[in-house]
Amino acid sequence: MDIAETSMDRVHELVPQETLADRLRAKSVHATGDPEFQHLVRFIGADESEPVRAGARAVLDERPIVTDITMVKAGITGRGHDCAVRKAIGNGAELAAETGMTRTAAAVLELDSEGVYDGAIAVVGNAPTAALALADCIEDGTRPAVVVATPVGFVKAADSRERLREVCAAHGVPAVTNVGRRGGSGLAAGLTNELVHVASDAREGEIDL
Repeated sequence: MDIAETSMDRVHELVPQETLADRLRAKSVHATGDPEFQHLVRFIGADESEPVRAGARAVLDERPIVTDITMVKAGITGRGHDCAVRKAIGNGAELAAETGMTRTAAAVLELDSEGVYDGAIAVVGNAPTAALALADCIEDGTRPAVVVATPVGFVKAADSRERLREVCAAHGVPAVTNVGRRGGSGLAAGLTNELVHVASDAREGEIDL
């Protein structure tokens, strides 16, 4: 705990702590070890802090947290919330086999057909095709409470996040993403965990959502 607190103290010397959105910027720096990453985070909502408020409220309402892959799920804290945490991967195998789409895209579509993403905290930390599938679902009427999307890579990653930002903005879905090629499971889990921490602070009366 001493090491973690010292690490965050150093991050807070580099990142302003004036808004709820700044808390996620700080977490992005902590998760990546890169002070410049704070400038790559993007927020979709009426204001920058809306996705943080929406995510914290969803945690307080014990809405499910749905990740794209196992690694992101493993990184979600088990403390400070009573949300069910589940992963998409492992679902939709038949759909993937029939259509040739990726397993993660098929998994997202399968869960969406069951209504899993409505009102959920939707997290994509690895697969660009999962982000693209989630964007299609939102365009077709699905409404997550908040989206956290940081898929990583050189193929479709930046494009998938850009599409997700556009779709979320068009349909009023709060979202946190980043620009560029970087991202990944650790970042997505870290940002989601910060939503849990904000919810815990609200529960304790330390902040007002």
